[in-house]
Amino acid sequence: MSRVGRKPIEIPAGVTVTVNGSVLIAKGPLGEQQMTLPESITCQREGNTLTFHRSSDDKKIRALHGMVRALAANMITGVSRGFEKQLELQGVGYKAELRGKNLVLSLGFSHPVVFIPPEGIQITVSSPTQVSVKGSDRQLVGEVAAVIRKIRPPEPYKGKGIRYVGEFVRRKAGKAAGK
Repeated sequence: MSRVGRKPIEIPAGVTVTVNGSVLIAKGPLGEQQMTLPESITCQREGNTLTFHRSSDDKKIRALHGMVRALAANMITGVSRGFEKQLELQGVGYKAELRGKNLVLSLGFSHPVVFIPPEGIQITVSSPTQVSVKGSDRQLVGEVAAVIRKIRPPEPYKGKGIRYVGEFVRRKAGKAAGK
């Protein structure tokens, strides 16, 4: 029995959720998102709650049940509060700045790296070493943060690079001294 799939979703104030056949649409102060439900999963709205039901106890459908419920909950949270990932730059001379909407990173390469954010993502730079990625789509926010981190991932010897705030980077010992 899927415990996640059976849990109802509370719809917060300011968010409207409509179910048109197999399409679930959520509108809120931060935008609008929609998703298509698999044919074996149905959605019912009762007042301020959404519940999901499955057509059978097949293993694949049971797995879909919890996943669809989690995606819908993330969609509703995204249009009401949004999601945010924070990155930090560590290294001498490593800095970030905004030029218009584009993120310009100086990461020790021979040239500055310009990152153009996709539609629906806001990037803010609170200090030269702190970058914040915000948006209403949880998957897109995580993907953009991962792409920015991949430009210069943290290396294990000095810890230089781009990392998530609070991320632990395992350090290695350097070369042993000769003679």
